[in-house]
Amino acid sequence: MTFSWDFPYASQRMPVLARNVVCTSQPLASQAGMMALAKGGNAVDAALAAAITLAVVEPTSNGIGSDAFAILWDGGKLVGLNASGRAPTGWTPDRFKGRTAMPVHGWDAVTVPGAVSAWVALSERYGKLPFADLFSAAIRYARDGFMVSPITAMSWARQAPNFTKFSEFAWTFLPKDRAPRAGERFYCPQQAETLEEIAATKGESFYRGKLAERIALASGADDGAHTVADFASHRCDWVDPISIEYRGYRLHEIPPNGQGIVALMTLGILRHFDLAGYPVDGPDSVHLQLEATKLAFADAYRFVSDPATMPFDASALLDDAYLASRAKAIDMARAQDHPAGEPRAGGTVYLTTADESGMMVSYIQSNYMGFGSGVVVPGTGIAMQNRGHGFSLKPGHPNEVGPGKRPFQTIIPGFLTKDGQPVMSFGVMGGHMQPQGHAQMVTRIVDYQQNPQAASDGPRWIVNPDFSASFEASRFAPGVIDELQRRGHRVTQPEAAMFGFGGAQLIWKLEDGYCGGSDHRKDGGAVGY
Repeated sequence: MTFSWDFPYASQRMPVLARNVVCTSQPLASQAGMMALAKGGNAVDAALAAAITLAVVEPTSNGIGSDAFAILWDGGKLVGLNASGRAPTGWTPDRFKGRTAMPVHGWDAVTVPGAVSAWVALSERYGKLPFADLFSAAIRYARDGFMVSPITAMSWARQAPNFTKFSEFAWTFLPKDRAPRAGERFYCPQQAETLEEIAATKGESFYRGKLAERIALASGADDGAHTVADFASHRCDWVDPISIEYRGYRLHEIPPNGQGIVALMTLGILRHFDLAGYPVDGPDSVHLQLEATKLAFADAYRFVSDPATMPFDASALLDDAYLASRAKAIDMARAQDHPAGEPRAGGTVYLTTADESGMMVSYIQSNYMGFGSGVVVPGTGIAMQNRGHGFSLKPGHPNEVGPGKRPFQTIIPGFLTKDGQPVMSFGVMGGHMQPQGHAQMVTRIVDYQQNPQAASDGPRWIVNPDFSASFEASRFAPGVIDELQRRGHRVTQPEAAMFGFGGAQLIWKLEDGYCGGSDHRKDGGAVGY
């Protein structure tokens, strides 16, 4: 593709053009990935060094107790990894009887974390550097400290009131009884010890050793259901990405239990319209994208779950005839409340890396809601995710909570190919913003020929879980949002608007190297050489 090198949006960033590129949401993590490349590592080593470092330097979004997913081009084909965790065996529906929704905080929101298993699996299969070498930057920052970056500090302060009742959390992450401020040094030596244990045992301790025992003991002491056996039975799975064609390109996502299928369905609906015929960021273009996204989410909320309990294969939701029928439901003159269709049965960090050999990695790990469950395992610095909140308590729902099940997941890495060859590794962190962000990046680049940095800089909208819509209002032209409201879109302002529209990282493959873009909504950046 020949995209425009114009930069029509207010931004303080330029893309990085280089033969080796690392894009993350935190500059220290980007540097850790670049150092891994400089040591002779490949894109996988760089991704893992950055991810492990992010677990320390951006604890507001992820940590050692996160889940993770990845899609990578290994030089010959695309490969997917699902390292999300499963429910403990004690999580029967009866355990949650009387509740109307799964807990947000505490042990009953924690599934077995999978990020550590992702680090091990990716390193063993593709890495060039010794596993322990990937931890050096993270361990140094945990033990000696790092200066907290500004946007991370804002998120830390915003989340702190939610977790003051958790004594171990407060002791670990709220020194001086408050969140650290931008530019202040934060250190967590117990995290350093935990990372050293994981590095020395190649992850075994976390699932079948001392760390697993400490986690299970902490859970049991607080009436949690997690056992050593639950951790020992954890596995991550190599999977084939699912995909859809969009105007000559193909978007690839991890199959359910993730929500990547929402991005695929959105584009599958939009390809039935001449989106490029409408001005970028204008009311017609945005209206179409909003309606397509609502249709896709209606189906995802109804049907997506652990694949073992979905009523049909994911391919039924991607069937072209089905998506064409969904496209016909869109009225250009008015917004609608779209119910689920009837297909035929058949707090997050994102990073991306690419090296001069051609390997490209799209990687994401998350505690879900910021710091996660509020649970910190005593003496370890491990903040546990709250992915269990993603289960449904509706009897008979495909996503109903159950022993050993994986819940509906929001974190998704994305990858774009053309004619079977890699084009772009990318993602947009941020809860249910993620598949919408994927679709917005693809339409901006494919339909409107924006370069990756401009695509990231553009004004964003989001369909909320209640199907209202929110906008980066000051970044749209006057009158656009008024016109969308006139068509019937319910417009709301998201709580903490600065954090509601996600953060993108993108690497586009050029003939002689790569173009890396990084979101100004986050602290990080693209680096390369």
